[in-house]
Amino acid sequence: MKKQASDMGRRQLLKALALGSAAGAVATVSGQAAAATPAPQKDAAHGDGYHETDHIRSYYASLRTK
Repeated sequence: MKKQASDMGRRQLLKALALGSAAGAVATVSGQAAAATPAPQKDAAHGDGYHETDHIRSYYASLRTK
């Protein structure tokens, strides 16, 4: 009778499946936690976009004189 071959290939496959499913669960949970955190709201007093202020105007003026 022949000696039966080792089942190491199958064992490695089962380990990989177990680790893969655990990693997938961690990725799902961390993705849901990131999606659940609210985005920071902008302060209405500062507004959005470009605003030309006095110091910016003085900088532009210094560029024109050179």
